[in-house]
Amino acid sequence: MSEKTDMDMLRLWRKVTLDVVRMGNKDLTLRQMSVLLIVYMDTDADHTVRGLASTLGVAKPVITRALDSLGRMGLTKRKRDERDKRSVLVQRTVTGSVYLSELSDTITNASTK
Repeated sequence: MSEKTDMDMLRLWRKVTLDVVRMGNKDLTLRQMSVLLIVYMDTDADHTVRGLASTLGVAKPVITRALDSLGRMGLTKRKRDERDKRSVLVQRTVTGSVYLSELSDTITNASTK
C-alpha cells in the first residue's frame, strides 16, 4: 500500500465533504463534528459540557450552542448528572450512531475510488 501524501488526504477530505453535502444529510460545522466524534469515539469517560470545552479549548457556551444544534438533529442528548447536579452529561443516540456509521461508509467509499 502506498503512502498517502498531504494532497491525497486533502483530496479525500474534499471528496468526503462533497459527498456528504450532495447526500443532503445533516450539515455539521467542524466544531459540531468534533464534539460528535469525541462523544462517540472516546467511550472510556462520561462527557460533560465542561470536559468538552476543555478538550476543544473553547468556552462552555460554545459547546452549549454546538450541543443545542446536535440535539435538534437528534445526534446527541443531554442529561443532568445524578451524582453532580451541576454537571450535564452528553449522551449518544441511535440517530447519532447511524449518522456516524453512514459517514464512515462514505469515507471508506471515497478512499477506495
